[in-house]
Amino acid sequence: MSLGRTWSVVLTGLLGDIVEVEADLSTQTPGFTIIGLPDKSIGEAEQRVHNACGNSDLSLPRRRVVVNLSPAGLPKHGTGLDVAVAIAALATELPLDAGSLARTVHLGELGLDGRLRPLPGILPAVAAAARAGFARVVVPAACRAEAELVDGVEVFGAVNLRDVARLHGLEVAEVDQEPVPVPVPSRDGAPSAGGAAPDLAEVIGQRDAVHALVVAAAGGHHLLMSGPPGAGKTMLARRLPGILPDLDDTAALQAASLRSLAGLPVTVLSRTPPFEAPHHSASVAALVGGGSRTVRPGAIARASGGVLFLDEAGEYGAHALDALRQPLESGEIEIHRAGFRARFPARFQLVLATNPCPCGQYGVPGGVCTCPSLAIRRYLGRLSGPLLDRVDIELSLRRVSLAHVVAAGDVVTTAAARSRVGEARARAAHRLRATPWRTNAEVSGAWLRSGPDTPAADVRRPLDAALSRGSLSLRGYDRVLRLAWTIADLDDRAHLRADDIGRALFLKKGSTAT
Repeated sequence: MSLGRTWSVVLTGLLGDIVEVEADLSTQTPGFTIIGLPDKSIGEAEQRVHNACGNSDLSLPRRRVVVNLSPAGLPKHGTGLDVAVAIAALATELPLDAGSLARTVHLGELGLDGRLRPLPGILPAVAAAARAGFARVVVPAACRAEAELVDGVEVFGAVNLRDVARLHGLEVAEVDQEPVPVPVPSRDGAPSAGGAAPDLAEVIGQRDAVHALVVAAAGGHHLLMSGPPGAGKTMLARRLPGILPDLDDTAALQAASLRSLAGLPVTVLSRTPPFEAPHHSASVAALVGGGSRTVRPGAIARASGGVLFLDEAGEYGAHALDALRQPLESGEIEIHRAGFRARFPARFQLVLATNPCPCGQYGVPGGVCTCPSLAIRRYLGRLSGPLLDRVDIELSLRRVSLAHVVAAGDVVTTAAARSRVGEARARAAHRLRATPWRTNAEVSGAWLRSGPDTPAADVRRPLDAALSRGSLSLRGYDRVLRLAWTIADLDDRAHLRADDIGRALFLKKGSTAT
């Protein structure tokens, strides 16, 4: 036949569009042309396809081949269309099964020797194919385990182009070749790769801070910890994912898809909430995500469903910190480029940790701060008022003394804290069952102030007084209410009390005295 047709996927952010790949022969001057808004990497597929087919003893037609990528108005980018382009071009002359081609999605980049090379985003691409109704996909052999994480799809892991041709009924000799391995980055940003999560019982002498961490986990609240070096800020933050509930199927697949799209290895569907801790030298693009043609998710998106930890927050650039403000409100991040826009989820828990000054000794008993007052103001000023207004819990920690270590008897374990968090979240979900929200941090301020669970006037009097004094904004008012509801859920109460408001105000503006 003179027309070959099959399918592939083009990713824009986390979303995938199905692309129909058509190849046709004509009697014009021999050549190979790809049309349908391809970018430069797809335009270069012509040479990759020619060499891969030649080295696989699968000869391309010696006439003019025109490959159309449909819909033609959708910008195409990346090298993931190589296999689909090659197999559609071969189908114009070779006896490939047209029915098999029509029900198969092909993903992968071609090497010059004909082998299929892995590429980022296989998991979201296979998920997009499944949503479009396709039941079979061809992926590079090294990506098979990742692709099989999507239920309801038959995954064929091909080592080379010959394997793909045999799948579609062409009789061609099998050649023994090693599959191209998935490149493994030297660092993936994870705090612990496959190891056991650190236990909360290791935190000694920070009783109020541990309580605040449990409250943050139970309600999904954002947390700021300020204190000198050695107070345990990083130690506490790294134990937060361990007390969060496991991810459900949808959230786990989303987290794995974001990891895949970022070029990180994915072999299992992890239920542990992700933990992202970028270095304080990270740029705005590293946090938000970016790329000129292929947009990659930043730390904000990769932390979705889990924790984004910014250690030494005072050392981050002011623009990088302010880039968090919009995702904290909307729960998503949108990156605009010429001709397209990519949208990523950004529903994460933010944990900020900072020293009180550049040297870390300001206000520390027995410490000597050598920082000029202007340097201290500039250091803390990087955490802007609008950003702090979006933080639910603000804690000031002190270093643990020897007396606390000796007297520490009531240690909270990760298992016990996780049990309390799960029970509190279940109560919140039951109370909010008639609403679109499931955690207290998600509830809108209007519903809190005028919904069926609005606290009585005498209960919210301390909160109203703080608002009238100007010590709280209306956004801060709502955040204290959310905190109060989380405290009530942890105490297994269906109604707010005045002391819940007081404890929430303490968490929002108080300090720990340890």
